[in-house]
Amino acid sequence: MKHSFTSLLGAAALCVLGSFSSQAQTYQQVWADEFTSGISPSWVFETGGGGWGNNEKQYYQRANATVANGILQITARKENVGGYPYTSSRMKTQGTKEFRYGKIEARMKLPLGQGLWPAFWMLGSNINTVSWPACGEIDVMEHINAENKVYGTVHWDNNGHAEYGGNIVTTPQDYHVYTIEWEPAYIRWFVDGVKFHEINISNNAGGTEEFQRPFFLLLNLAVAGNWPGQTVDESKLPATMYVDYVRVYQKTTAATSKTIQAESYSAMNGVQLETTTDAGGGQNVAYVDAGDWMAYNSVNFPTSGNYLLEYRVASPSGGTLSSDLNAGAVQLGNMAIPATGGWQNWTTVSRTVYVNAGTYNFGVFAQTGGWNLNWIRITPAGSARAASTTAAPAQTEALDVAVFPNPQIAGAPLTIQLQNHDQTQPATVQILDVSGKQVWQNTVFGSYLEVDRSLRLTSGIYLIQVTTATSKSTKKLVVQ
Repeated sequence: MKHSFTSLLGAAALCVLGSFSSQAQTYQQVWADEFTSGISPSWVFETGGGGWGNNEKQYYQRANATVANGILQITARKENVGGYPYTSSRMKTQGTKEFRYGKIEARMKLPLGQGLWPAFWMLGSNINTVSWPACGEIDVMEHINAENKVYGTVHWDNNGHAEYGGNIVTTPQDYHVYTIEWEPAYIRWFVDGVKFHEINISNNAGGTEEFQRPFFLLLNLAVAGNWPGQTVDESKLPATMYVDYVRVYQKTTAATSKTIQAESYSAMNGVQLETTTDAGGGQNVAYVDAGDWMAYNSVNFPTSGNYLLEYRVASPSGGTLSSDLNAGAVQLGNMAIPATGGWQNWTTVSRTVYVNAGTYNFGVFAQTGGWNLNWIRITPAGSARAASTTAAPAQTEALDVAVFPNPQIAGAPLTIQLQNHDQTQPATVQILDVSGKQVWQNTVFGSYLEVDRSLRLTSGIYLIQVTTATSKSTKKLVVQ
């Protein structure tokens, strides 16, 4: 945040499960602090005065950072501590969470007032050995005084202090998502997804090798300093910077599908194996009775999102299976197995589920028996092809709507999942009170929707109503 701103330039199972095949890269969340139950231990607080290299007037202390209703609040106050007329907080992830490249973002609402200087920024992890600016600095977002714009800047050492910054007109007093995308070739700045600045760092252009190393995160609210000036409008104090969340994403190789051979279970109960006549040959799981199960260790879901689960089944008279993760900790739902006309007459049935990124033990349970299983295929929904099933086409199915948490604590985040939504078509999502009055509405093309935390539902019963061109579904929500 130093600134003199100028606009310059399980081993056995793993062997048989296989892996997702590579495609383009996509961002996957690797760390976040949602501030839902306090401040993560990943943050370390810096304390003291001394001007912090910018002739600032605040004394930093832990007490000025609090969490209320899932929002981090860093508050600057007029009070004398340590010989300084103001107090505030400054927090960092140095030594706990450090990152090299990625998408780094925070949803924030900023205070306005002469002398106020809120910032979300990053410093090179080697700062203790090479000092500033040789460590490098990436300012994701800075704001000063009562301006109607925010700034994005980098600082580095190129035979002396170098910097390159841009800005965008916005309404800092409202919530916005401030983001950088940092890759080996560039750093780009965004507000609410709109790019406003970029720097080329490919091949260490302009002496920018600092930006090819790990950095840690910082959040702070300074009072006065070389950039905003030494005049402070004390009528604006106390002043608070609000942070809804901080999230870090890094690129991972996207995938098309992973196939699990049914016979390669890590553990099972009650089933047997037999030679299959299905395409590809090999064996299938057979003699399945109600209550039998198979478990497959170390199945990785590389990103959070929707996955198509396909089951290759055969059954003379039909049956039902269910699947889950980690011995039932996450339920993936039931799947009806149609009568295929024989024990070796094969078909594929499928359903779409939402799974958080992670590695799990995947389980298949026989709700009713009388079927065979040859393989399971898991495909990220964005790259899934239509499966051959006996069910009606997806666009005519009733939407499978999930709401969590449910019951919900008043004021907590709310997520709505459309488990079999055709993502090429819009869905209108409404929250209605018990009288049928609409209290919130949004339109979504995807299948995963986070309700803005600015919506504060009071205790009571609500209806989540999802409408598409071909169907309408309603889910009850209890707010405690």
